[in-house]
Amino acid sequence: QVQLVESGGGLVQAGGSLRLSCAASGRTFSNYNMGWFRQAPGKEREFVAAINWSSGSTYYADSVKGRFTISRDNAKITVYLQMNSLKPEDTAVYYCAAKHPMNNRYDYWGQGTQVTVSS
Repeated sequence: QVQLVESGGGLVQAGGSLRLSCAASGRTFSNYNMGWFRQAPGKEREFVAAINWSSGSTYYADSVKGRFTISRDNAKITVYLQMNSLKPEDTAVYYCAAKHPMNNRYDYWGQGTQVTVSS
């Protein structure tokens, strides 16, 4: 059974940093795209960043470019989201997800971790 388990969320002041982790298990994720999404109260879920597990190619939403960095650790089967220069508008529940390259939609989702940025 595929599991994606996020951790690392919390409360931080504006300008601070957090690193989210997503531990993946239950199948081989080679060539999968691993993504981070977020959903703020009253808003739709939005894409934040993604990385291809095999190539390491990365993709970012414009709103986080230059502040967030996605990476992966093959040995630990874990994807990270390093978030720097956090803003109050980054406050949301952050979700990890996995997508087979042949699919248009993400197949697997984690339970989410709360990130709150105070002003």
